[in-house]
Amino acid sequence: MANLTRVPIIASPDHANQRQTWPMPTSPLMRKVRFDVRPWGDGPDPARELLPYIDNVSLVDLVSGFEHAAGYDAPGAYAGIVLDHFNFGDLAAYLMGQTDSAYWAKRGVIALLGCDCGEVGCWPLEARVLIDDDLVTWRGFAQPHRPRRDYGSFGPFTFRRNQYERAVREAAALTSSP
Repeated sequence: MANLTRVPIIASPDHANQRQTWPMPTSPLMRKVRFDVRPWGDGPDPARELLPYIDNVSLVDLVSGFEHAAGYDAPGAYAGIVLDHFNFGDLAAYLMGQTDSAYWAKRGVIALLGCDCGEVGCWPLEARVLIDDDLVTWRGFAQPHRPRRDYGSFGPFTFRRNQYERAVREAAALTSSP
């Protein structure tokens, strides 16, 4: 069922003191997601980094801007998930919030970003992945090493489920190839 909000409607200037409200459907702003796989680190055989983009802006840039504006210490010290340093199990299941890891499952979140040093646990950006019939939403963002930070106005980011699943499949295909 669609969310509804009541919008005040003034019938005419002659009836300015008489307000009626009519239910108006509200729906979340639909975003587009993609996951880029790119080299991470220096050296002859760099690791692979999985970096989420929302509407063609990296999640690192989005959260960095939010943290800078909020005046947080160590803002934007993130990188994508360095795949070769993180045992996430099945990538598609992980990105759908259905992780095999007892640690992530117990917490009800996944790390969407890790530290710019390459270690997820050092400085993760976590979020819940909520799925319904047609939508996937990232919300409840948190930096577990700074529990007093308020990310309540960061996100939520909502995607059409079919578009999100396609992006996840494409990322999984890229990471499974040698």
